[in-house]
Amino acid sequence: MVTIGGMPILWHIMKGYSAHGIHDFVVCCGYKGEVIKEYFSNYFLHTSDVTFDMQKNEMEVHSRNAEPWRVTLVDTGLETMTGGRLKRVAPYLKNETEFCFTYGDGVSNVNIAETIAFHRKHGKLATLTAVEPPGRFGVLQLDGDRIQAFREKPQGEGSWINGGFFVLHPDVIDYIEGDSTTWEKAPMENLARDGQLHAYFHDDFWQPMDTLRDRMHLEELWKSGRAPWKTW
Repeated sequence: MVTIGGMPILWHIMKGYSAHGIHDFVVCCGYKGEVIKEYFSNYFLHTSDVTFDMQKNEMEVHSRNAEPWRVTLVDTGLETMTGGRLKRVAPYLKNETEFCFTYGDGVSNVNIAETIAFHRKHGKLATLTAVEPPGRFGVLQLDGDRIQAFREKPQGEGSWINGGFFVLHPDVIDYIEGDSTTWEKAPMENLARDGQLHAYFHDDFWQPMDTLRDRMHLEELWKSGRAPWKTW
């Protein structure tokens, strides 16, 4: 619920999916899940102009900005790990041929529709979006102590990491033992072992929000009007 441009990062992520025609969401709630529930229960209060007539105890909504979303909020436990949270929402996924799964702490301009098409084409159980992490430090090219070249914060130097934005078949839940299972460990390792995990390579914008510095960077991009993840 940390905000970028006055809106929670969860909203930014959902807007990105919605831009690709995905409007049905299941949110795995943990710590402060009640804050997320309050936000969606009063969504129009957060996004519309309203007038409160205190004497008449009435509220008038002037411009209702409704999203075409269906949002299911599921309490998945305070201490549950990432895999365990996915297993807990399995009843809401059983009728799906595939579903998207992502974290709540990063934004990207990844083409969700293309990841789904890629997933359907290879026909395996899981697709991971691979990204090159943004550089945090400038790189020096040296000849002894003489600097030959300097590059400010280059992209990930050819290394690819898990960027989230998965497309999964419901059968991946069979790889998850329980609440203590971390999705990125045994389930993903075993999917890879079984030849069921493929990578969709995204070489454009991707940015996690792990630190205050990350949030400030995203806030600056939003204020500049050049937020690369704003695809809607």
